[in-house]
Amino acid sequence: MAAPSRRRNGGGSAVSLWAALLLVAVALRPARAVSEPTTVAFDVRPGGVVHSFSQNVGPGDKYTCVFTYASQGGTNEKWQMSLGTSEDQQHFTCTIWRPQGKSYLYFTQFKVEVRGAEIEYGMAYSKAAFERESDVPLKNEEFEVTKTAVSHRPGAFKAELSKLVIVAKATRSEL
Repeated sequence: MAAPSRRRNGGGSAVSLWAALLLVAVALRPARAVSEPTTVAFDVRPGGVVHSFSQNVGPGDKYTCVFTYASQGGTNEKWQMSLGTSEDQQHFTCTIWRPQGKSYLYFTQFKVEVRGAEIEYGMAYSKAAFERESDVPLKNEEFEVTKTAVSHRPGAFKAELSKLVIVAKATRSEL
């Protein structure tokens, strides 16, 4: 089985982000369409304590995306999590980002886990696209992508995080 890839993409807004995700999903399965995403706002809270936020998507809440983090500095920031599925329900996307672009919080750790699927594409960004600015990806050595998670690499992660993107495929269930 091939290892998950880390491809980079640019973007300009939430609309272009979703368009880029659609292109990735379509490239993975050319004959498939993607549903409209469900977007939920949440607070990223500093204080050095580990927090988690999760959402489910798909028929019977088949897929779960869980964002776990710890951060320092400032006050709460408004972030968003968007989830969508392909028409055949075999792929789903999870995007977590700060709509205002760059976060001013200092992240000591982060991890996004998926349940019910295996990651085919994962990327982390120090800066999210905002107005005329583009996404700025983390350096490859700052994070890792496994079959079920995108997470920081202790000792290499530079504490800047503003966006995470995952495209995952359903795990096969035995009949």
